Amino acid sequence: MKRVYELDVYKLAEELSDMVWHDFDKWNKKVQNTVGYQIIRSSDSIAANIAEEYGRYSPADRKRFYLYSRGSLKDNTRE
Repeated sequence: MKRVYELDVYKLAEELSDMVWHDFDKWNKKVQNTVGYQIIRSSDSIAANIAEEYGRYSPADRKRFYLYSRGSLKDNTRE
């Protein structure tokens, strides 16, 4: 069984989080204070939820954390 850090989906989630953190400093203070911190929290939580579900044993638990991850991703893609 692979470690969570070896999963492609986890790597992509980490890459997204890194991109958000990298760009955050370029945003003006108003954007940082209104939506910026929420975007950081939601992008960080994608990988965190994937890692947390990976340690779960029941399919119901895993599904719940997949849904949490998907919800965090949708927070980042709203227009």
